[in-house]
Amino acid sequence: MNIIVIIPAYNEEAAIGQVIAEIPKEWVREIVVADNRSTDNTSLHAKEAGATVVYEPLPAYGQACLRGMAYVKSLPTPPDIIVFLDGDHSDYPEQLPDLVKPILEEGYDMVIGSRALGQRESGSMTPPQVFGNWLATSLLRILYGVHYTDLGPFRAIKWEKLLALNMQDTTYGWTVEMQAKAAKQGMKTKEVPVRYRRRIGFSKISGTLKGVILAGYKIITTIFKYW
Repeated sequence: MNIIVIIPAYNEEAAIGQVIAEIPKEWVREIVVADNRSTDNTSLHAKEAGATVVYEPLPAYGQACLRGMAYVKSLPTPPDIIVFLDGDHSDYPEQLPDLVKPILEEGYDMVIGSRALGQRESGSMTPPQVFGNWLATSLLRILYGVHYTDLGPFRAIKWEKLLALNMQDTTYGWTVEMQAKAAKQGMKTKEVPVRYRRRIGFSKISGTLKGVILAGYKIITTIFKYW
């Protein structure tokens, strides 16, 4: 399979090895961990698990995703599909085929793993996260005419379509920018149910009041920015 996985990661030494181990290797060509200035052994554990590690010195989620994309752009042979997932073991990497099959078999451009449609472990998402997802997807429906239930980080997209989105956000607005721009460009998108569990370690966003407020503000402003 000509599929590359990009995992943005910041201080995920306790989880990153498990995440990489659970990715179905027969489905992917390469796993890229974008180390977002970790101060622990995230990079070491990622390499030991067989991933390619690239370094992003600026601490921000979108910045790490962009660094992963920059590496993929440098490859002599481009992939057909990019899969994004988090490095904290909250996603179920073994569900990767569920996300890419609609692209391979049904002609979709992008597939979002929806935690709202799937089974979510108790406590895996905080009340502000659940409300924020509802608000953001409601605004996307009203302003862009698209029906999403989640801004989930576990997603698959055709490489050429990802490039066409010209992704810019470097922080918390990354996922919603992708979905808003895909709607503007008329891309064929789909959601599939995914399971979600409590992450390993402490959340850098939902784990603090400041993180929740900043993430919520950035997501809402991003939605209006591309409208």
